[in-house]
Amino acid sequence: MRELLERYRFLLLAIALLLATVLLYSYNLRQKTATTFFERAVLTFATPFQVGIDGTTDTITASWKNYLWLVDARQRNIELGQENLELRAQLQQVQEIALQNKRLRKLLAFVDDLDHSALPAQVIGEDGSNWARTIIIDKGTRSGLHAGFPVVAAAGVVGRIIKTAPDSSRVLLITDASSAIAALIQRTRTRGVARGQGNNLSIEYALRDAEIQVGDLLVTSGMGGVFPKGLPLGLVESVTKDQFGLFQQITATPTNDFSYLEEVMVIVGEDR
Repeated sequence: MRELLERYRFLLLAIALLLATVLLYSYNLRQKTATTFFERAVLTFATPFQVGIDGTTDTITASWKNYLWLVDARQRNIELGQENLELRAQLQQVQEIALQNKRLRKLLAFVDDLDHSALPAQVIGEDGSNWARTIIIDKGTRSGLHAGFPVVAAAGVVGRIIKTAPDSSRVLLITDASSAIAALIQRTRTRGVARGQGNNLSIEYALRDAEIQVGDLLVTSGMGGVFPKGLPLGLVESVTKDQFGLFQQITATPTNDFSYLEEVMVIVGEDR
């Protein structure tokens, strides 16, 4: 400590003299109205130091204010970011509800054209194997459903219930290989049987001489007592006639895209 004082004794002495001079000057200002030569000299000598001190003080004050502003701005940005995420999540929920309502309106409009009562249901699962084409819906025997009830969507026939549980049912899709539905070509009334082919339908037993074109709509014929008459099944995709065959070879694309199926209607009986 002593070595430090000896090393900077002249600097410390100068600072002490400067402070003493400033104090003396301040005292004289309070006691006198006129400024002496000595006071003017002190003022001239001390002005650069005072300006430097004031500048340093202003810089430190501005830096501190800027720091506080940055901290506040950062906190506000975090809050705004969180608020933005919450608003986006709410908007996505509203959009999802709007899309669901749009699908349901189409489905209800489709069912309104039927002379049958129908029960809405949600698709909650699907068979991911290559052996079967089925889906699971969230309604079962508690809702009055039984095996054999037909299931439809806004674009047409989905399939029929094959198994039921208290709160769920398994639906066999029309594209399953074990599915066969009595059908007809809407334009020409040509009859046949729509059988599942995994992703498409084949129309069997359509006579060779019948006029069938690509794009014709295939609908249920109402025979068999399962599906009401006139429900869309698919659109004719290809037509082939063998030279000596009795029937045409026809394939059709289902009107429903089962990959995006979310809501369905189960036809439970005729309206009374």
